[in-house]
Amino acid sequence: MARQLAMAFLFISLSLALLPGCEKKESGTLFNESGRKGTVEAPVKDVPRDMLDTQQAFINLVKAVTPSVVNISTVSKKKPARPMLEFSPFFDEFFGGAIPRGPQFKRDKSLGSGFIINGDGYIVTNDHVVRDAESIQVKLSNDKVYNARVVGSDQKTDLAVIKIDSKEPLRTTAVLGDSDKLQVGQWAIAIGNPFGLDRTVTVGVISATGRSGMGIETYEDFIQTDASINPGNSGGPLLNIHGEVVGINTAIVAAGQGIGFAIPVNMAKNVVSQLLRKGKVSRGWLGVSIQPVTSALAESFGLKTATGALISDVMADSPAAKGGVRQGDVVTRFNGKEIKDSKQLQLVVAGTPANSRVTVELVREGKPLTLSLTIGNADNAATAANRPESAPVDNWLGLAVEELPGNQRGGVLVVDVEQGSIAAEGGIKPGDIIQAINQRRILNLSDYSASLQQARKRGAVALLVRRGNSSLYFAFDVR
Repeated sequence: MARQLAMAFLFISLSLALLPGCEKKESGTLFNESGRKGTVEAPVKDVPRDMLDTQQAFINLVKAVTPSVVNISTVSKKKPARPMLEFSPFFDEFFGGAIPRGPQFKRDKSLGSGFIINGDGYIVTNDHVVRDAESIQVKLSNDKVYNARVVGSDQKTDLAVIKIDSKEPLRTTAVLGDSDKLQVGQWAIAIGNPFGLDRTVTVGVISATGRSGMGIETYEDFIQTDASINPGNSGGPLLNIHGEVVGINTAIVAAGQGIGFAIPVNMAKNVVSQLLRKGKVSRGWLGVSIQPVTSALAESFGLKTATGALISDVMADSPAAKGGVRQGDVVTRFNGKEIKDSKQLQLVVAGTPANSRVTVELVREGKPLTLSLTIGNADNAATAANRPESAPVDNWLGLAVEELPGNQRGGVLVVDVEQGSIAAEGGIKPGDIIQAINQRRILNLSDYSASLQQARKRGAVALLVRRGNSSLYFAFDVR
């Protein structure tokens, strides 16, 4: 028994001696620290040199460019505010007039970004950042705050120039790059003020270029990027790996992630230059209505590919009319630049200075033609009416037509459109006037019938339709 107790005592003593936490003891290290600085080596010893170089490139870029990026805060002008509750006069008896009555007003506050373009304190941002602002404050990277004023703004491109007055010239200014050289897949870096978080840097790639039809601005040619852009980034720069500004961050797709849009810096250069000189923007004017070239239209007009911009109407006494442009022409190049679609023609014409002499290459009745004309000034152009979309053509097309009333000539009047017909699906409506079929002018019902038979044999029909004050082409493959 005594021997068993002795053995048990010895076992317990050895066990206590071996327990690691049973005595208070100073530890040599509390955590592992990288061998580049402390006690152990980094988990990954051999980082590829190109990764280290890329990382350093981003670090160098941010250090060089961030001082040119500013944070913008605005307070809007007073706006009427509707009371949350409409109180009865009887409330005054109970509350003794303590509840405010009469008109109520509110002021909205907003945050945005911008970048300094020269040492005199001129800053580029979005128009929507400073629009209707009663006061604008700009904070620089050194945390100095200045009051700013709007030099000029342009809602059609959502660009604005503001200015701060500094006692000393600003040393760090942004360098503008060339957005025409952008390639999908190259690095894109955004710096801005998202949600008030000063000079936040995000990195991604150029996802696409030439995005339009977004309904954000009148003139759209957006750069798409997946570099994170959030509220407050508006007006800040989108940069390439050289630290050059290639875009101005403007909008996001609220329902998605990684889809942001920036205004190309080449578009901004022209706008900003005009805002600096005269506080507003003047645009070139051609005086035409245009529409895209579809595959069916391309075949009808004798084009090899569905590219270019189709002239659906020419205004009288406009620069286009004086230069010899006709309805039905397809513009393929403008002043040496290839025109891929109607939206591109709108952009290049608007960006051409008024009174400039330009060459326009087009296709007319299947043959190439070059014209020379002088661009007009959109400021002096009469406001064009909104041009609704129109459509196609009779009998086998599902149309009932008749002569124009009175002594009118130059087309036939659509009086009925058969439901579910080719014409109905194409959008033709009663009241439309068919003026031409496959570029052959229609004077009366006889012309209409003859032209329609030829078009059916050919298998492709292109109609010129006038609806109200608008003219549009419609094409149908009837084979």
